[in-house]
Amino acid sequence: MARRRRRSTGKTRYFVLLKGGKDTNHVFTGKQPRQAALKAATRGFADIQLRERGRRRIHIFTGTRKKVSAPANAPKWMPKQIWKANVRKKGIKHI
Repeated sequence: MARRRRRSTGKTRYFVLLKGGKDTNHVFTGKQPRQAALKAATRGFADIQLRERGRRRIHIFTGTRKKVSAPANAPKWMPKQIWKANVRKKGIKHI
């Protein structure tokens, strides 16, 4: 029986955005794939496929973003309207 490799929770992971099955220059970081997908959705990507560096997987998400008003305790430099991202995981593809 094969052993599963446990991943430590403190490491930052790197995810490369795929477009048409090929790598792009966009790299998003996060401890979890969802965190990287939220960053991609905030920047306007809708069909998000993230290839995890160093592993043979592609995480597939759909993302949206909408303009919302900034929180009441926002710093003065922050604009009054900000982008709020939302993602939904569709699955993982093993390569």
